[in-house]
Amino acid sequence: MLDATPLLRAYAVWRLRQLNRQDAVAEQQRQLLKLVRRAKATRFGQEHGFGSVGSVADYQSAVPLRTYDTFWQSYWEPSFPRLRDVTWPGTIPYFALSSGTSSGITKHIPVSQAMVKANERAAIELLVHHVANRPHSRILGGANFMLGGSTRLRPLAPGITAGDLSGLAANRVPWWARRRFFPAGPLGEVTDWEEKTGLLARQSLKEDIRSISGTPSWLLLFFEELERLVPARERPLATWYPDLEMLVHGGVSFAPYRTRFAELLVGSGAEPREVYPASEGFIAIADRGPDQGLRLLADNGLFFEFVPVAELSASRPTRHWLATAEIEIDYALVLTSCAGLWSYILGDTIRFSDLHPPRLFVTGRTSYGLSAFGEHLTGEQIDRAVGAAAETIAGHVVDYTVGPVFEGRGHHLYIVEFQPSVTPKQVATFCQSLDAHLAASNADYAEHRKGDFGMAPPQAVAVPPGSFAAWMKARDKLGAQNKVPRVVADSAAFQVIVDWFFAC
Repeated sequence: MLDATPLLRAYAVWRLRQLNRQDAVAEQQRQLLKLVRRAKATRFGQEHGFGSVGSVADYQSAVPLRTYDTFWQSYWEPSFPRLRDVTWPGTIPYFALSSGTSSGITKHIPVSQAMVKANERAAIELLVHHVANRPHSRILGGANFMLGGSTRLRPLAPGITAGDLSGLAANRVPWWARRRFFPAGPLGEVTDWEEKTGLLARQSLKEDIRSISGTPSWLLLFFEELERLVPARERPLATWYPDLEMLVHGGVSFAPYRTRFAELLVGSGAEPREVYPASEGFIAIADRGPDQGLRLLADNGLFFEFVPVAELSASRPTRHWLATAEIEIDYALVLTSCAGLWSYILGDTIRFSDLHPPRLFVTGRTSYGLSAFGEHLTGEQIDRAVGAAAETIAGHVVDYTVGPVFEGRGHHLYIVEFQPSVTPKQVATFCQSLDAHLAASNADYAEHRKGDFGMAPPQAVAVPPGSFAAWMKARDKLGAQNKVPRVVADSAAFQVIVDWFFAC
């Protein structure tokens, strides 16, 4: 296979110079006005006076915030699946199937040809930052492994298909990258996750894998399959993929998995790199090292707004954009895209660490938090505390879910799958450490836990290996395109989950 990395490196030099000169605020305004001009003749554009929009302020006055349900009911459902000139010019050729971790309802997210190209540019941007950090990289000298859902697309109408975001990406791999993409052909179309994992593991060991990407929890399950095939406890990734350069992760917080992946990477030349893709658009990429934030893609067909989380439910919340955003404030992310999403509440929360250039951390979901007793825990705080508590018992969290229990004074119950298995004493230590870390990071939680008066201590149940995969399979959600719901605030819904695990 011809190594195209020298060409990539030459492009990276040009692109990095461009990024170093970029004025992200000016670029974001340019992106918005470009999107408005393209869509002014659509039904949405006519209804919202796009012909008169000449500034960000004009746009925000004309277009209210909307959720997926509002778009679906008012604009997409009436003519679905053939959306022509509704919220984006032309006919939408693809729909990304997205199952939210909070609702579990499958959404059909429009994906235009412009969005396909934007996602391709984002993938190249990822490689640009990699080669910038590794001058001697040969990343395109071998195969790049995407551990995602099935690449098989489902026809909805002539010329219109739907599938997982990874499947859409696999079907639109640029010509120059096809020989460097794994898995390809029938292997990528396998829909049964367990069957696919076994097939991918065996075949990948025969390939020259240079990068691997996926959601951390599903990557760990896949690595367990590799371990069964080729035991390698001391230098696992270096043994399985000796020329691996990059491990790309995203989709969920990396905090609970950080220690386990550090062990997997021992002896490997690979580096972890975080990305922030969504079915609605590719948002940010780590351009520096771990824990230094993700750089917002300011010039790639998306316009971003930021609503303070505390104001999201207000009748007229403050709508910031890059010109007015501040660091160290939790914002709900709002997206306008080249696929016809206009001031769309994505459901994620972020926090800027820098604005020049803009770098952010994903802090959770707008519906992802616990405040059953007034403790006001965020998803980020829970994730970090779980990861830190696992380190105190030298354990690794494969996955977990947590919810409220209202018996007695009430408490939080964590259902956790550890690797390796842990003893009851270790579980008790885990809970004590978890409690301490949450109290240290959240004053409301500390106040409610003071003297065990407002809340009882957290409890945890350690479930056997494979339990979460079995649960996801029972829900027909087994596979790399699905996420375990980390926080289930609804006590009735959480009790259903508890009953399932206890019955098993």
